[in-house]
Amino acid sequence: MAPPEKRPISILLAAPRGFCAGVDRAIQIVEQAILKWGAPVYVRHEIVHNRHVVERLERLGAVFVEELDDCPADSPVIFSAHGVPKAVPAAARQREMNFIDATCPLVSKVHVEAERHFKAGREIVLIGHAGHPEVIGTMGQLPEGAIALIETVEDAERFSPKDPAKLSFVTQTTLSVDDTAEIVAALQRRFPGIAAPHKEDICYATTNRQDAVKAIAAQADLVLVIGSPKSSNSVRLVQVAKRAGAHDARLVSSAGDVDWSWFEGVRAVGVTAGASAPEDLVSGLIEAISQRFQARVEEVTVTREDVAFKLPRVLAE
Repeated sequence: MAPPEKRPISILLAAPRGFCAGVDRAIQIVEQAILKWGAPVYVRHEIVHNRHVVERLERLGAVFVEELDDCPADSPVIFSAHGVPKAVPAAARQREMNFIDATCPLVSKVHVEAERHFKAGREIVLIGHAGHPEVIGTMGQLPEGAIALIETVEDAERFSPKDPAKLSFVTQTTLSVDDTAEIVAALQRRFPGIAAPHKEDICYATTNRQDAVKAIAAQADLVLVIGSPKSSNSVRLVQVAKRAGAHDARLVSSAGDVDWSWFEGVRAVGVTAGASAPEDLVSGLIEAISQRFQARVEEVTVTREDVAFKLPRVLAE
């Protein structure tokens, strides 16, 4: 008996998707450090928020720890792409440790901006998510109380600065562009003189991936975002997809997470990946869909990325 004919389905593949330049650089830093110094190389916090990436680096010889105290003083240690409070490299220097900072250069730019505002005597508002490593790192650049965290429009409406004439804002790099715009608008309405970043803090990759999802969402019955629940930019992509018209949107870490009952009545599925998700997971998801359906893949490209960040000099030599 002939096998039943597969139901046709369109796969709308968002581009850009997956690794950004900061994530790519951070992963290369760990790989090159292992090549240069041999295993083990310690990494404070997950280098990027993706379990598949972390497990591959562990197999190469990376050891992931949460605190500097968990690292032996005579082994190299790398700080994650999200950035760290100033106290962390200071403690590493005190212990005479060999450390490399893999902070994304676009996160470092936010740190520099916050310092500039602080030196100019301004109170700083950080728009971001409490507890996220990037937020902890940014707030840890300055003395306690110098930065106030705002997460929502409601927070912006309630916020009471010490001096409204000396106020500035910076943002986490991986936020929803639309949500952040609403918060900024509320702050600028209340405090017209608030100092803004020279250039938007939300990074190019976050913006591009959200734009790409918006381009496919309205045509998709279901959007699947490959990424980790810990990954701020991946979680945002699910929210953006729903807002932009997708009937349903789900976060999956790989094809193995897919509940195929989600595909009931689905004629077009959107596929994308957060900035810390490798492309082989995207390929795996497309293959899994193609095994069950007669799939036709259409890549929808909103822009092309050519950003690359240099490795630290100690590894580039």
